Amino acid sequence: MPQNQFQRMMFALITVIITVHAYVFYSIYVINGNLFMQITGEHSVLNAVRAMGGVSVWGKPIPIWGVVLIEFLFAYTLENLIGSPLSFKLACRHFDPAKTHPVLFETAIISATVAIMCPSMSLIAAWIYYPYGQQAFDICTFLANWLKLVCFNFPFALLSQLFFIQPLVRTVFRFLFVRNRSTASAA
Repeated sequence: MPQNQFQRMMFALITVIITVHAYVFYSIYVINGNLFMQITGEHSVLNAVRAMGGVSVWGKPIPIWGVVLIEFLFAYTLENLIGSPLSFKLACRHFDPAKTHPVLFETAIISATVAIMCPSMSLIAAWIYYPYGQQAFDICTFLANWLKLVCFNFPFALLSQLFFIQPLVRTVFRFLFVRNRSTASAA
């Protein structure tokens, strides 16, 4: 797939764009939707978020697009600095890329990436969405929120990455870079 650093960064960009939207949707609608509707008395999650003035980030309401942008910046940085390099090394510890079927090796990389990124991004989310306005900071509450997020997010992250996000990202990546290779070779 990616052949150089630019392509790896583009692959990560495409992955993070799709992933962050999926996880923000999952978090706001699936995990917190009923709570938001209960708090506001609204009958839809989007109306509840609007009624609250947005999603609470560091104790202040932020619109959904702001939440997506904040999570995108954290996820893209973390993916490029830690997630991608470490997941490849972890997969290579257990499988030889030259001798392992590409599907199995890619599955190992995806699984390792989820194992790294899910707890990391859940830790960041526990920090960002900590209930700052309602209570003073407590490390036990913070760690409990982090563990809760990992438990909610890990199954969704693994299944969505294996069966939806990575196949879509690979298709988009192939379309973008195969076209560029054929254009470059024709010149």
